[in-house]
Amino acid sequence: MDPVTPEATCHPGGDSDLGIVVLGIGNVLWADEGFGVRCVEALQAGWTFGPGVELVDGGTQGLYLLPVVQRARRLLILDAVDYGLAPGTLKRVADAEVPRFLGAKKMSLHQTGFQEVLMLAQMTGSFPPSVVLIGCQPAELEDYGGSLRPVVRTAMGRALGLALAQLADWGATVTPRATPLPEADTVTAPEIALDAYERGRPAAEVACRIGDARFMPAGGR
Repeated sequence: MDPVTPEATCHPGGDSDLGIVVLGIGNVLWADEGFGVRCVEALQAGWTFGPGVELVDGGTQGLYLLPVVQRARRLLILDAVDYGLAPGTLKRVADAEVPRFLGAKKMSLHQTGFQEVLMLAQMTGSFPPSVVLIGCQPAELEDYGGSLRPVVRTAMGRALGLALAQLADWGATVTPRATPLPEADTVTAPEIALDAYERGRPAAEVACRIGDARFMPAGGR
């Protein structure tokens, strides 16, 4: 990653009235689809946040994220988004523009896209007054068990910089983390954290071709 300058797991930062939710969306098992989750993971690993900031690994949970959106006053979304641009390109959009740009890939026809979650939040009258999306153009989505492609992983550093700047603009207190985060407190499960995921991935020539054997039922081929 570039250097950075100054299914849902929630870690509230406190009870301040800032009401900031930082939400990473995507599926880490499908290459660049995991961009948003990896960004939230990296933010939590590198910084501590003052009261009123909540980090959420939203995964692909669809409608289950509705309460997360409804309780936010300021919502910062990180996601892989198909803008039709060069891979690794970042694009920041805000407020009314956000629903048009979410979701590079749906995992099935039955999965509710995050656009629908935002629409339902609007219909219930509990839509955040401020919404910002930092999206990254993916390079590869059709690689089950794959990880972020180099151009997208490099873009993470720039995305984190944009996210930290947005949080500062909203009045959040952000401090570089002085001690490593305990595994039990991470937004993503330790076994699928980026470094562990990369170490455990088999070489391409021996990898299972119908899925990632690390996450399949025993005996799957």
